[in-house]
Amino acid sequence: MTQMKRLLLGVVLISASVVASSAQTSPAPAAPPPASAPAAAPAAAGAGVGDLLVAPTRVVLEGRDRAAELSLINIGPAAATYRISFVHMAMTDIGELKEIEKPAGVTTAEELIRYSPRQITLQPNVAQVVRLQVRKPAELPDGEYRAHLLFRAVPREDAAPAQNVEAQAGKSGSGFNIKLTPIYGVSIPVIVRSGATSATASISDVRLLPPPKEGETPQVEFKLSRAGNQSVYGNITISFTPAGGSSRVVGLVNGLAVYTPNAMRMVTAVLQPPPGTVVRGGRLSVAFSKAEQNGERLAEAAVDVP
Repeated sequence: MTQMKRLLLGVVLISASVVASSAQTSPAPAAPPPASAPAAAPAAAGAGVGDLLVAPTRVVLEGRDRAAELSLINIGPAAATYRISFVHMAMTDIGELKEIEKPAGVTTAEELIRYSPRQITLQPNVAQVVRLQVRKPAELPDGEYRAHLLFRAVPREDAAPAQNVEAQAGKSGSGFNIKLTPIYGVSIPVIVRSGATSATASISDVRLLPPPKEGETPQVEFKLSRAGNQSVYGNITISFTPAGGSSRVVGLVNGLAVYTPNAMRMVTAVLQPPPGTVVRGGRLSVAFSKAEQNGERLAEAAVDVP
């Protein structure tokens, strides 16, 4: 039990997206989970990626890095099998990741990474390591190469009961069965950087939005821009300084990225001001820093709030 607690330390639980498909069609790989809660799986679905702990949730191989390891732990009540493969994601202007076909003629991390195993079966509360090794060809141009490693749950034969669809009245036939099986999947970015890479970030177009509903808190919208030949990744800190008062943190957004080739993304953050703090009559600041303790500040912008 002590060893398991150590394995769990620092591990982030990733909720899974759900894709339902009939037995007659092949399920598409699931995209990374959105900010909203995923659809609920049927009670008989058994273990899925919602029972899977993965650490770290982002892999960057650069400089002299040649290998990395991922720790997977099944915290569900039953054994579960996961198939591991690479998929490709494109980021929209509002920061959503959508699965795409691999761009023709474009090198991605999939061609540069070897990994094993490619399928695992985990017993409850059992951990296993997935090993990644990078191999860069000598002529690889400077730049950043990305793909997303997908962990897709392999459904059991008894994952979902068949649903009987009765024949319509007056028509022949006694009905037929359709078996819907939920497919769970979650992906993490794997990034390989080659040669000289760098990026700068900037924040602009900061504005305070009113609460979307009565009783809710205001929101802040801003544009996070990137320049250079690598992505930017970090945490957002939103502070408010009332006229004649001291600055206080009123919002946090962790793990925000702008991936290449995108030059920008819009961000909307819900404020969480301390009790008694009214975001009015002062200055609102938005700062973007590297995702590490006391991380370097990469960008900052402010706006006066009447």
